[in-house]
Amino acid sequence: MVTLDELRTRASGCTNCDLYRDATQTVFGAGPPGARLLLLGEQPGNEEDLEGQPFVGPAGRILDRALVDAGVDRAEVYITNVVKHFKFKRMGKRRIHQTPTTSEVKACLPWLSGELDAVQPEVVATLGATAAKALLGSSFRLTQHRGEVIDYEGLPLVATIHPSAVLRIRDRQERAEALEGLVSDLRLAAKVAAG
Repeated sequence: MVTLDELRTRASGCTNCDLYRDATQTVFGAGPPGARLLLLGEQPGNEEDLEGQPFVGPAGRILDRALVDAGVDRAEVYITNVVKHFKFKRMGKRRIHQTPTTSEVKACLPWLSGELDAVQPEVVATLGATAAKALLGSSFRLTQHRGEVIDYEGLPLVATIHPSAVLRIRDRQERAEALEGLVSDLRLAAKVAAG
């Protein structure tokens, strides 16, 4: 079996799609091999691209808060993204997130498959529709199956919103409700992972 370190080294030179051309670096997953819970997002954002670590920007801070509220220690979780390079468009000096295409997602699936094989989690929690659809197919609807335990090739999977969705909500009450929903879903995933 290929180790996470070997996969990380190989992925650092990935040219499976054109996203590597503009990204600063490959952002591979982080966390312990053998983690019982694997969190799967869409792609790195601007800060992740610059730092080379997943979920260290604004969405990462929301995720950190949700994990604490759910009673989950981030140090015991493996966190990664489906797509390993930041896809963006420039608006002045800013780099604005762009949703990856189906072909860009497919180009990265071998890396995700390797991570799943190396980590061997007890449960996967997908963060956002892109991550869920990458594993469950394009017909999957997050709004219909959020917070359910779904079978993914014999592995329990819990689909929830991406932490960035919480950031985009302007109404204070709605934002609090969205965060609580994320916490609830992470709590469920942790409970399933614990057996």
